[in-house]
Amino acid sequence: MPTTTRQWLLNGHPRGRGIEIDNDFKLVTAELSDPGPGEMLLKTHYLGFDPAQKGWMENIADYVAPMNIGDVMRGSGIAEVVASNGGRFAVGDMVFGTTGWAEYLVTDGKELTKVETELSPTAVLSVLGTTGLTAYCGLFKVGKPVAGDTVLVSGAAGATGSIVGQLAKIAGCRVVGIAGGQDKCDWLVREAGYDAAIDYKADNVKAQIRELCPRGVDVIYDNVGGKILNDMLACIATNARVVICGGISRYETGSLPAGPENYFNLVFRRGTMAGFIVLDWASEFPGIRKRLEGFVKDGSLKYQEDIQHGFENAPVTLQRLFSGQNRGKQLLKL
Repeated sequence: MPTTTRQWLLNGHPRGRGIEIDNDFKLVTAELSDPGPGEMLLKTHYLGFDPAQKGWMENIADYVAPMNIGDVMRGSGIAEVVASNGGRFAVGDMVFGTTGWAEYLVTDGKELTKVETELSPTAVLSVLGTTGLTAYCGLFKVGKPVAGDTVLVSGAAGATGSIVGQLAKIAGCRVVGIAGGQDKCDWLVREAGYDAAIDYKADNVKAQIRELCPRGVDVIYDNVGGKILNDMLACIATNARVVICGGISRYETGSLPAGPENYFNLVFRRGTMAGFIVLDWASEFPGIRKRLEGFVKDGSLKYQEDIQHGFENAPVTLQRLFSGQNRGKQLLKL
């Protein structure tokens, strides 16, 4: 019996502008054929959202295949196996990975992983998913903090940033976050255990960094780019490590931000600045997930999930990432 599914398709490449919900996506109904040999029919329960999805829509991210107009919108999800024709997973198994924006899909499941956690199943898209893995690998593989270091995180109240700061605290560091709005800053200090927080909407960021990090910053974990990165670079300590994870400042315009004027401070301070793609450590993901789950279970790592509802709201839910509405990992329950 063919399965009817709704799908969100890519309908525009939002280069040089913000996402336009009414123009960049198209909701369609499609018929899926029955699973072939080795394939399974999956029912999606949750979708996960990341700022990187805008880069995928623009086709500027060359570490993933380009997206064409008419493709099912790429994205992560948690799905249940409802039928299997000799597939990798059994009927009833919950799996996660790249599902795309679809209520049902037929797949061989090669890029999917079985949900195996004692936490809420949604954790595999947040603290145990790409979000937590990105925080962990960027901080420890690139930033290499040591106890006593001062770590400065931009986009600190976001899904990744909030985990970075807590992992740095676990490693014995002093941690300062930059976020937008007093309530987010209060949450960072009160709940996420940050030592201090800077509200970039209200404070002079550079002056606040200098005041809160008088010995300079040893590790920067940047999720924003643009002017905030420039202010952070002005305040690095000798032998600082600058980790470039994302650039929320460029996602709305679609253009790459101008290079930071203060980059030459890397020379004066003998600092390094490096970008990374978390997939480079894929072979280590199972072990890292176990470590992150252990931190959650022992109470040293808290995480937040912002769960919206209804498949028809997928584009609006993605847009929340760029308007600062989300607190923690942005998810959608179908």
